[in-house]
Amino acid sequence: MGRVRVDLNISLDGYATTTDQTPDDPIGKDWNRLVAAFAATRTFRERVLGDTSGQGTTGVDDTHAASSFEGIGAEIMGAGMFGLHAHPDDPDWTGWWGPNPPFGCPVFVLTHEQRPALEMAGGTTFHFVRTTPEETLALATKAAGDLDVRIGGGISVVRTYLAAGLVDRLHVAIAPILLGRGARLWDELRELENGYEITSEVASSGTIHVTFSR
Repeated sequence: MGRVRVDLNISLDGYATTTDQTPDDPIGKDWNRLVAAFAATRTFRERVLGDTSGQGTTGVDDTHAASSFEGIGAEIMGAGMFGLHAHPDDPDWTGWWGPNPPFGCPVFVLTHEQRPALEMAGGTTFHFVRTTPEETLALATKAAGDLDVRIGGGISVVRTYLAAGLVDRLHVAIAPILLGRGARLWDELRELENGYEITSEVASSGTIHVTFSR
């Protein structure tokens, strides 16, 4: 059986979400600042954007980006990360990941809605489940086989699994910015570090990569 993993981008003050989105700018400038180092890597450009030109940064940021995609047999995400809220009344809405999502494995979406499984290009199939986080993890673990299960987000889903002690490896890429508002990763997770080995390294981008593993 594989491990349960999390990879997150957070700010220096611990925020994993942003709040400056507008109807004209649904992503917001703060989100681009938060994920700038990750989005600039060769791995991101290839795995998420489909850019096989070889362009993009290498080094520490790219090493961690590549690691985040390796050995994943199943993914768990919340309804918000899939994008169900964007078109809640459209049964044909297939999410905002495009026709070929970057997962390439079964993805279990925690939701209150009943929807049939959605098979996409590239090996991704979205399963919409109305089960508890623990039951969902059991489903994902079975689907992953000997590979790992990644808890993709959003932040409330990640915090639920961390608080329950179900995460074997947590990697946070701490961007050198201060957001001052949003949803924080660390709230109500006092002494989370107990039971983990912790390593850290700093990339040339200024991003601090901290890994909790057991």
